Amino acid sequence: MDNSSPENLIVVKKDSDGIAYVTINRPKSLNSLTRPMMTDLARAFKSLDADESVGVIILSGSGRSFCSGVDLTSAEDVFKGDVKDVESDPVAQMERCRKPIIGAISGFAITAGFEIALACDILIASTDAKFIDTHARFGIFPSWGLSQKLSRIIGVNKAREVSLTATPLTAATAEKLGLVNHVVDGNDLLKKARQVAESIMKNNRDLVLKYKAVINDGAKLDLHRALLLEKERAHDYYNGMTKEQFKKMQDFIAGRSSKKPASKL
Repeated sequence: MDNSSPENLIVVKKDSDGIAYVTINRPKSLNSLTRPMMTDLARAFKSLDADESVGVIILSGSGRSFCSGVDLTSAEDVFKGDVKDVESDPVAQMERCRKPIIGAISGFAITAGFEIALACDILIASTDAKFIDTHARFGIFPSWGLSQKLSRIIGVNKAREVSLTATPLTAATAEKLGLVNHVVDGNDLLKKARQVAESIMKNNRDLVLKYKAVINDGAKLDLHRALLLEKERAHDYYNGMTKEQFKKMQDFIAGRSSKKPASKL
């Protein structure tokens, strides 16, 4: 099943195995974003979040770029629009999305594209990927989280350098700094993203959603409060389980244990 904007600039595909693909599809403009594209992207994530048949979402860009940022020919329309409207804000909808989001980054992820990448839960990059923050170069104030998220991932000093100099962060460096999970050849980008998605899909669907939430919510807190949050949600989780659910969990664990190969001395 496909859902796409009238101009086919945001394309959504769903596999029968529960993996959904969202593609920014404006390759001739390096997937730069217009206001309608931003709205369509936001709607796509909101719709997939509500779709119980979907377990994991893979986000990518068509052609030789992931997303080169906002189309500056429509900058005033974008920046002076209702940026507080979360319904049309793709990053806000990505942050609200319960499903794990895997970003498959090839070519350029520039400014707004960089911020969209940062809204993903796991990043797979091709060897030619480059993350560039040009806010300072063009006089654009960040509003999708780049000024706060990047420093928390790669460290404050390195983030200052990346943002204040507007120099590219290569895929290899991004992997060393912990921003990117895997770097692969461009031809293997979606294949690797799918492998990660399939690994997620093998696990308990409900626990995956809850685990993502507690990781992401805890990351916003200091360690003490984050640990209390984990404890609170664990208590709620177990207190909400019935005897039948405990028995099912025990049977599942026993079944998995019996399938383990015997250890060799």
